[in-house]
Amino acid sequence: MAILEVRNIEKSFGSTKVLKNIDFSLEQGQALAIIGSSGSGKTTLLRCLNFLERPDKGKIVVQGETLFDADDPATMREKDVRMKRLHFGMVFQSFNLFPQYTALENVMLANQLLEKEKPGFKEHKKEIYAQIEEHAKELLDKMGLSDRADHYPHQLSGGQQQRVAIARALALHPDILCFDEPTSALDPELTGEVLKVIRSLADQNTTMVIVTHEMAFARDVADQVIFMDEGIILEQGDARQVIEHPTQERTKQFLSRFAEK
Repeated sequence: MAILEVRNIEKSFGSTKVLKNIDFSLEQGQALAIIGSSGSGKTTLLRCLNFLERPDKGKIVVQGETLFDADDPATMREKDVRMKRLHFGMVFQSFNLFPQYTALENVMLANQLLEKEKPGFKEHKKEIYAQIEEHAKELLDKMGLSDRADHYPHQLSGGQQQRVAIARALALHPDILCFDEPTSALDPELTGEVLKVIRSLADQNTTMVIVTHEMAFARDVADQVIFMDEGIILEQGDARQVIEHPTQERTKQFLSRFAEK
């Protein structure tokens, strides 16, 4: 059974239809790369998956649980949205770290807020926070940032900030890790740092959805590729097949801009 099923998702902003009949599925441990020009709907699709935007039509199912169904009002209750977001870990292109918190505190924060709402928190606060801190340190170590735990975002390079953001996204053990052009704000050297981390996650069979303009990376790391154009999925399939041998003329035109010299 697919870990993620997206069925006939549509989304409009005013009179502009940004997503049109988006339909795909993703298996456990697979990486899906979403490519396409700016304005094609890639980021809006990720925001719909993470419930930062509400689709107008369609269905989203994770691990067999229907998280959203436009035909079922019970799946659209605002009070349930935060818990549904826990299925997805989101990494934004501009990092979105809290500037007043250190790297370690950024990674710890979501778990701390969730634990505060559970019964027995006050009685066991010290032990709970110790466990959260240990987990956050393990994640920063995994990102190669053990020596930056006490640094604030302004003291970190862009690549380091993005690796903190990845650690933060992993902290809640999401079913699916989502990346929205995670290297677009980075120079080539820092881009390499972040892509290395994502490659490592792929090697560990982390289920991922990655919006990217790094075509060689998508070809080598992703299992599937979706090419979006003007709000529709124009082409999808095996990553290497789509990127090296696209069948649609629009896909060929788009990929020609990234042809290796």
